Amino acid sequence: METVQTALWVVVMLVILAVAFDFMNGFHDAANSIATVVSTGVLKPGQAVLFAASFNFIAIFVFHLSVAATVGKGIVQPGIVDTHVVFGALIGAISWNLVTWYYGIPSSSSHALIGGIVGAVMAKSGAGALIAGGILKTVAFIFVSPLLGFLLGSLMMVLVAWVCRRATPSRVDRWFRRLQLVSAGAYSLGHGGNDAQKTIGIIWMLLIATGYTSASDSAPPTWAIVSCYIAIAAGTMFGGWRIVKTMGQKITKLKPVGGFCAETGGAITLFLATGLGIPVSTTHTITGAIVGVGSTQRASAVRWGVAGNIVWAWIFTIPASAFVAAIAYWVSLQLF
Repeated sequence: METVQTALWVVVMLVILAVAFDFMNGFHDAANSIATVVSTGVLKPGQAVLFAASFNFIAIFVFHLSVAATVGKGIVQPGIVDTHVVFGALIGAISWNLVTWYYGIPSSSSHALIGGIVGAVMAKSGAGALIAGGILKTVAFIFVSPLLGFLLGSLMMVLVAWVCRRATPSRVDRWFRRLQLVSAGAYSLGHGGNDAQKTIGIIWMLLIATGYTSASDSAPPTWAIVSCYIAIAAGTMFGGWRIVKTMGQKITKLKPVGGFCAETGGAITLFLATGLGIPVSTTHTITGAIVGVGSTQRASAVRWGVAGNIVWAWIFTIPASAFVAAIAYWVSLQLF
């Protein structure tokens, strides 16, 4: 009985830590959903975070749990995960999120979590304990999602320019101020659908490892799903204003038409990845789309130095969070 109570206490603590990460994910990535509507003046910051948070939660009714299944069952070999691995993964991800939030760098919470899982698992059992397919498709989309966002954002911009070629600039601005609400809602929906499921996946992984649910179950408990969607929506409501400034103004100056094209290109990318069960970075996706929109005007419209700094953060995310997670794994062995 003593062992069961201790195990339950540890599991509850780790679930709370996971939900805290999910809240931070929403806080950290709020910029991805609202930077364009804030920077173009379509919504005030307070209105934008409420708008985005609503769509983050509505995603619970839209998307299947494909991404959660990939994180929960498709990255680590069965029987490897334990409470120490989960603790290390979460500490690694949270630490990297805090550093990048403090410096206003739009990094990926998603890949910080994947890096955390990889680092903790390798500290315990080595690289052989990882499932190559799950890791490879996640790593591949580090490059695919921003490129796809870039391509779709720039194509949308070219298409809109052709369709609106005879309209006056003031008329185009009026149209796209309204249409940007649609694109921002769609992007926030994709953000909630993909990102909340990553935390659902790690809680699912924890519950399977500790015997509180079965690996044969087709879905995690309802309480885990609902709590993660609430947490990410709440995090978005508090917002990450340091990163909003970088995303909305420092990469390129956006008008409502550009914001619409970037958000629409990003939303399509997120919907596709979530449907395929691939955990992608909403940060990578919207950054690629914003750069794509800016580059259709002229190459000098994009501040490539800022974009380059963001890319370096992407490159370091997985190894940095993996390193911290490995240390946290060893520390946890001494704690519980």
